[in-house]
Amino acid sequence: MTSSLSNSISSLNSVAMGDKKADLVLINCTLLSVYTREIIPKIQIAIIDDRIAYVGLDARHTIGNKTTTIDVKEKYVGPGFADPHLHIDQFVLPSELAKKSLLCGVTSLFSDPIDIVSVSGYKGFQEFLKLGEDLPIRIFQVVPGGLPVDSKFSSTKTLSLSQEKLAIKHPHVLGLGEVFSWTKVILRDSKTMKSLSAMLEVDCIINGHTAGASDKKLNAYVASGILSCHEPINYDQVLERLRLGMWIMIREGSIRRDLKEIIPSLLSNGINFDRLMFCSDGLDPIDIVKHGHIDHCIRESIKFGLKPIDAISMASKNCFDYYKMSKDLGGIAPGKLADILIFDDLKSIKPNKVFVGGKLVVSNGNIVTSIKKKTIAPWIKKTVKLKQLSTKDFAIATKNNSIIANTIFMETEIITKLGSAELFSRDGNVLASLDKDVWKVAAFDRIHGTNKKSIGFLENFGADIGAVASTWSFHENNMVVIGSSDSDMSIAANTLIKNQGGIVVIKSGKIIASLPLQLAGIISTDPFEKVLFNFEKINNSIIDSGCKFSRPHLIPLFLTFLALPSIRITSGGIVDVKMRSYINPIQ
Repeated sequence: MTSSLSNSISSLNSVAMGDKKADLVLINCTLLSVYTREIIPKIQIAIIDDRIAYVGLDARHTIGNKTTTIDVKEKYVGPGFADPHLHIDQFVLPSELAKKSLLCGVTSLFSDPIDIVSVSGYKGFQEFLKLGEDLPIRIFQVVPGGLPVDSKFSSTKTLSLSQEKLAIKHPHVLGLGEVFSWTKVILRDSKTMKSLSAMLEVDCIINGHTAGASDKKLNAYVASGILSCHEPINYDQVLERLRLGMWIMIREGSIRRDLKEIIPSLLSNGINFDRLMFCSDGLDPIDIVKHGHIDHCIRESIKFGLKPIDAISMASKNCFDYYKMSKDLGGIAPGKLADILIFDDLKSIKPNKVFVGGKLVVSNGNIVTSIKKKTIAPWIKKTVKLKQLSTKDFAIATKNNSIIANTIFMETEIITKLGSAELFSRDGNVLASLDKDVWKVAAFDRIHGTNKKSIGFLENFGADIGAVASTWSFHENNMVVIGSSDSDMSIAANTLIKNQGGIVVIKSGKIIASLPLQLAGIISTDPFEKVLFNFEKINNSIIDSGCKFSRPHLIPLFLTFLALPSIRITSGGIVDVKMRSYINPIQ
């Protein structure tokens, strides 16, 4: 339980004056001051309960018989890092992510649980809040601000206005998550504007997503009270937004890596860094093990020429300034919560000690505190509401021997365009064609139990497998099945129905890789290491079979995503995003 500053001032004041003794004192610190951008030697820091009482040259007056004193031996001491925007309702439970983030010096996570809400609504949001509480890491949440992505095509669950107002009363819910359909804002969609007004009324933060917006559209968006964005991918986009008073979260995560296009240009043009932060937007298990978390952003920025103290300020102070939490977090100063990192050097940026609220949680690369696995409500593990499927469920009927198909042509794992291909039929069913690299793709409503489905064609995948299926797909969370064989597609689908969620790869009727996602069909309840192993096997099995892309798990994940160009598929049909219209699978 975090103390409030208002209830702690008497105790902190007493320790600072020496009238009361500290619980913990760190001596011989080389302080990384994010407030003055100085590196100050021989500093001593006194802590009582979970807050800092004294920062100065001599803390002897705060030391008593029961005070623990740690000689830092002139190592660098700085504030805990924060990731100001990520989606932690992915891959692993918050308790498992906490272990990896803490090892990287990340002591605060700002979570936007879009997918947990899209699957399970307000009830799921409440359940997810519980999973993020009582952990040795600070997890703050926002109400998802992007659902539904497009109400014409989307069937996701979302929060009503009254539920949003109820949600922000929770002490760990800070406001509205990324409002990524900026067209709703500039067209003044009724529910969107009411949500924005409700958040602004109580001085809540509203996070932005402005990909593709500029000039008057961007002005209208910012004027609607949305003051941050993690979508800029180059210097010009960052500068335009900074000039309009926005805060920028420079993204370096598993979906996009934008630092190298932004940091050098900001430095060469002398731009102020006070409204800049790092964010991941979400990390997969491979990347967090290989690269790290926000510590990786700091290391990379230093390589590009940023001063270490400025990079650390971006990773700490700036985040809490943006979230209006600077009286509690963001730096090493009296009154602040004692989230403290100790480094050997400013090159590796790997903390050898991590304190959260004055408690040691990481020492010499090991978690030294208990992290309890939470009890999960049984109902949220039963979200794949589909009956067993047969090969007939993947048939596309025709009376012709051949047809011209409209295809979803994969330009990257994420971006698609409309393609076409001639395909042949057998017994009235249009067949996929491995020779032409044209696959069948299906999307099933697995949340509402409506039996809605759509089937189309996918082009330029290139893997020699029978099928891959996933219950996790942005942000519809349909069950998506891609296959060259109707039989293998049905086996893949039925495997996920039986397991109540996951990603599976099938070849010749056999499972060759599987990643169970038992919680809401989007999160694994297994330990991190097991998830990492299964995730690597999923990708490697598809890549090794000849897939044209290096991150094939992203293909089913983004096929339903209605906020990106150009052709998508949902359980309601194949969608031309730009034209906002459905497309028939056969011309």
